[in-house]
Amino acid sequence: MPKEFGRSARVSSQLQKELSLVFQRDLKDPRLGLLTVNEVVVTKDLAVAKVYVTVLNTDAQGKRDNVKLLNQLAPQIRHDVAKRMRLRHISELRFYYDDSFDTGMRVAQLLSEVNAATRAETATADDAIQALPNKGLD
Repeated sequence: MPKEFGRSARVSSQLQKELSLVFQRDLKDPRLGLLTVNEVVVTKDLAVAKVYVTVLNTDAQGKRDNVKLLNQLAPQIRHDVAKRMRLRHISELRFYYDDSFDTGMRVAQLLSEVNAATRAETATADDAIQALPNKGLD
């Protein structure tokens, strides 16, 4: 009977949890901002892990700088993760910025603008209907 989740999926999930803990507790670099690990994708042979992170409370240049710093610190982070996980081989870590949060915020902003414009049009139409003479309805 095949397993519901493959080994790479299980390793990805555990690696995401352990990376979050390393960022919270072990990594004490003041240059890093508030990091969130959104997703970890591990290759089938478990050699490489793509780690998608979000950096909060910073501008575009700060996000690029944080990802660059994470890639420089990858060997140290990998060592810290290796101490926590019971695997013979820990994947090489490659960090990427995940812009899905920014995209989601932009979509929410656009939807609220459309909603506000629709409310204004509806209010204007209701005012126009109220201004019409009331003939023959009495």
